[in-house]
Formats: sequence, structure tokens, C-alpha cells
Amino acid sequence: MDPDAKDLQPEREHTDTSLREERESVDGATKKKRVGLEAIADEIVERARDQADAVLGTARDMADLAMRDTDTGAHAQVTIERERTLEDGVLQDERAAADEVLRRERAELDRTLAALLPLERQRTDRNLRTERSRADDQLASRDDFLGMVSHDVRNLLCGVVLETALLGEESAPDTEVGRRTIDSVSRIQRYLARISGLIGDLVDVVSIDAGKLAIRPRRGDVQVLLREIADAFASMAREKGLILEIEFSEGPLLADFDHNRILQILANLVSNAIKFTPEGGNVQLRAETVGGDLRFAVTDTGIGIREDLLEAIFDRFWQVGAHDGRGLGLGLYISKCIVEAHGGTIWAESKLGEGSTFRVSIPRLAASLAA
Repeated sequence: MDPDAKDLQPEREHTDTSLREERESVDGATKKKRVGLEAIADEIVERARDQADAVLGTARDMADLAMRDTDTGAHAQVTIERERTLEDGVLQDERAAADEVLRRERAELDRTLAALLPLERQRTDRNLRTERSRADDQLASRDDFLGMVSHDVRNLLCGVVLETALLGEESAPDTEVGRRTIDSVSRIQRYLARISGLIGDLVDVVSIDAGKLAIRPRRGDVQVLLREIADAFASMAREKGLILEIEFSEGPLLADFDHNRILQILANLVSNAIKFTPEGGNVQLRAETVGGDLRFAVTDTGIGIREDLLEAIFDRFWQVGAHDGRGLGLGLYISKCIVEAHGGTIWAESKLGEGSTFRVSIPRLAASLAA
């Protein structure tokens, strides 16, 4: 996968989609609320008019009863009916005029909102694009600086590693002091390897944030990965008194994956398993194909993880505690991002005191290579 393809930055696409959906939701809710309020207002006005008509009707009925008791009742009744008809017509005209004014006011309000809201949103979008552009420039400068610094630091570390190796092999005499010197050199080399790993993790996090995590799937044999893990961690497991079991299949297990990146994931999972499994336990790594997926599983008999933390452990900078020995808490986060870049998923299953199993599932064949 071309790293430049990551410039699309799916997080921003998700943000834009969420913003659009939120605006549509707000528009719908606002329109629904406005229609509801207008309906309530119309109902209140209609109820008030009905009450006014009822009061007027009662008053007229009382006036008619009083009129019948007078000598001029018949002639006056005709005059009154004529006046009432004129009054009713005037009242209806006034109500119709009031309804028309209300209708025009509502239509004008709708037009005003329809004109102002897009302008406000255009300004918001323009500000958002400006902020993103500035953030991109700042990130680009930061990435360039970090890339140069990490490159120089790694070169210096390589020089230190070579010098310490020469110091241990050539300068240490075959005495007790020499043996202590060799032990010290070995510790220094382990510290340097850890420093190099931390630098690599920080560079990966920056690449992930910039949407430039490099994934280059190639057709390869999974068995080669498993052998590399076995060679790399056999002595580490043996020193801690653990049994490291790597399950190999009878023949090649071909799949499309980024060899170095998947190796990085498995190394992190196996390293954690060894780190958190007490002496006498065992760590197992196996790979298999299930349908169209390639699946890895790293199982240990370690201390386990609480159920409510099984998702949180994949968050950036997550740690069990201040002294849990997980470094910066980036390994599982980076592993998750690498797996997702392969189009797969990673998850954990565990019970406290009974060990854990970390599972990785990615498509066995990459669409870009299948053709």
C-alpha cells in the first residue's frame, strides 16, 4: 500500500460525515419542533377564538331574551341581526387578515433561516478548513523534524552498539573483571535495543496521526514469521523459565501481509506474554486460516486481564499502572493500527489468574494482489 494513500485521513472523513449527519439531524429536529410549535400556537389561537365566539353567542342570546320583553322587539331584532351580520363579516375579515400576516411572518422567518444558516455553516466550514490546513503544516514540520532526529539518534545508537560489541569481544580479558565487563556490555545492548524500540514506537505514532502508516502487503509464507519469533524469543523464555510453543503447519502457509509489520505485532504480543507470565508457565503462538482470513493467536498462562479492561488495553498510552513495565503503553495501540491497516481486527480474551489470549485476524489475500 502506497503511504501517500493514507493522506486521505479517514478520521477527518468520519468527522465530516458526522458533522453532515449532525446538521441534517438538527435541521430535521428544528423543523419538526417549529412545526409543532406553530401547530400549538394555531390551536391556542383557535381555542381563544372559539371561546370568544361562545362568549359573544351567550351575550347575544341574553340580549335577544331581553329584547322580547320590549314593545319594539320585532323591528329592533331585524336591525340587530343586520348589525350582527356586518360585525361577523368584519370579524372574519380581521381574523383572515391576522392569519395572512402570521403566514407571511412565518414564511419570512423560514426564508431568513434558510439564508442565514448556510452562511453560518459556510463560515464554520471555512474556519475548519483553515484550522486543518494550519494543523497539517504544523504536523508536517513536526514529522520532518522527528524523522531527522530519529534518523540521527538511530545512527548514534548503531555506533554505540558496535562499540560496545567490540568492547565486550576484544577488550574484556578472560578474568572475573572481564566477565563482569561482558555482562555490563550485554545489559547496555539490551538498554540500547529498548531505546531503539521506543524511538520506533514514537515514529509510528506520528505516522498514524498523520495518516501515513506504511503498509506494504506481499505474498509470503507465515511459517517464516513463526520461525523468526521462535529464534528471537527462545532465549528470553528460557531465561525466565517458560515454555515457548510455536505451532508450525506441515507445508507453507501463504498469505498477503506486510512481513515486518506483522512481525512487529507478533513480537509485541509474545514479548508481553513472556513479561507477564510467571516462572513455570508457558506461551503459545499459532497461526491458521479460517475461511478467507489468516488468524494468529498468542496464549499465555500469565496474570490475566480484568474483563472491563479488554478494550482499554488497545488505547494509546494505556498502562495497567505506573510500574507495570509496559514502556510508553504504545505497543498494543500500534498493533491495532497495523492490523486495521491490513483490513483486520485484534482483540483479547482473558480471565484474571488464568492467562490471556490475543487474537489477530486479517484477510488472507489482499485485494490489490489477488488480481
